[in-house]
Amino acid sequence: MGYFYISAAHKSSGKTTLSIGLCSALAARGLRVQPFKKGPDYIDPLWLSRAAGRACYNLDFNTQQIQEIRDLFQGHMADADLGLIEGNKGLYDGMALDGSDCNAAMAKLLDAPVVLVLDAKGVTRGVAPLLLGYQGFDPGVKIAGVILNQLAGPRQEGKIRQVIEHYTDIPVLGAVQRNPRLVIEERHLGLVPSNEAGEVEEKIAGLRLAVEQGVDLDALLGLARENSVQTRISPAYPKPKVRIGVALDAAFGFYYPDDLDGLRQAGAELVFFSPIAGRELPPVDGLFLGGGFPETHMVALEANRPMREAIKGFIEDSGPAYAECGGLMYLCRSLQWKGRLSQMAGVIPADAVMHERPQGRGYVRLKERPEHPWGGGAGQEYPVHEFHYSRLENLAAPLHYAFDVTRGVGIDGSHDGIIYKNLLAGYGHHRQVSNNPWTQRFVDFVEGCKNQPK
Repeated sequence: MGYFYISAAHKSSGKTTLSIGLCSALAARGLRVQPFKKGPDYIDPLWLSRAAGRACYNLDFNTQQIQEIRDLFQGHMADADLGLIEGNKGLYDGMALDGSDCNAAMAKLLDAPVVLVLDAKGVTRGVAPLLLGYQGFDPGVKIAGVILNQLAGPRQEGKIRQVIEHYTDIPVLGAVQRNPRLVIEERHLGLVPSNEAGEVEEKIAGLRLAVEQGVDLDALLGLARENSVQTRISPAYPKPKVRIGVALDAAFGFYYPDDLDGLRQAGAELVFFSPIAGRELPPVDGLFLGGGFPETHMVALEANRPMREAIKGFIEDSGPAYAECGGLMYLCRSLQWKGRLSQMAGVIPADAVMHERPQGRGYVRLKERPEHPWGGGAGQEYPVHEFHYSRLENLAAPLHYAFDVTRGVGIDGSHDGIIYKNLLAGYGHHRQVSNNPWTQRFVDFVEGCKNQPK
């Protein structure tokens, strides 16, 4: 068992595509590869999960406490042969001036050797001061190797290898040539989700081949196995006491695996259904409509009128429901994108309108109001995150909200979490952590609604 941390000097260096290729190549060797992703992200983990054949888990200083990060990492390494942690942005990039929330801090916390992905476009000798600077900036970070990416050809590769070997003691673990066919289409929130992109397996296979041809996997495994991790076993799920329907298809796929685990640990049986293809709701006690890209499938969502009416009927009949971002958009009257308008479920008296620039993006702080339907947390402040290009317009007053926004945008700049009957719907993405046990609260709320006399 071992593990390593994939990072880069700056964002858009190609570390995600290389991480996808590495997960696939190492899994193809028969290894149980456990992927992790630093920071709040749904899209990259979807790709990493598909490539590794195991759910990718997020490690995030913003929402998790230090021990929670360790516990999650150790828990999911328990039955793995190898751990791959992909960073976000650059190695030393973060919000805190002292670097306490950056990739380097995460690597040190987990005692993980760092493999630095270098974007080699337009550079040769300049890699030496860059690597020396990264080594010297924080000697506590173990920069154990480098993978050259986006190389123009063998000549540039040879020059850069000579420079690195002459000026540094960092081994070159691989070199990947520039190949437009291996680029994954980007969209406003990052890489296109793997649950949606066409020819996903073919793309992953291409990345795997590039890694197999360009990276010394044996050297990488040797580096990883210099580290071991103390593992911990997760408790078994209890007997379910409620059934919660979870929207899952090409339009809705933004779920943290540990949130789904949290729902099960709280006593929920999860029943997955498709708002695109399903014709009726399965028999459930509650609904969870997560984020995604409903705008790219709004025609199909509009066309499935039976499902729209079923979801609206469930909520109008006081069925307990929770919706985040894309789920919020789906519950509005309509969704507008690129000059086209589609009718949605019509539960929330507002229209979701897509814009060219982000309307809310980044870390958010939400303070719970007494009106929150799940109860018991008034005055508590939660760290969540949001990233949405849509905004709710033509909101009908009065609306009731579960949260005041102390940092971020939310729905109107001041509030988030629209309350309607037993529905809670907002832009903030919550995470099941010790200081925000939302999955337990939601399951308890669903159980309470289920046991109320009709």
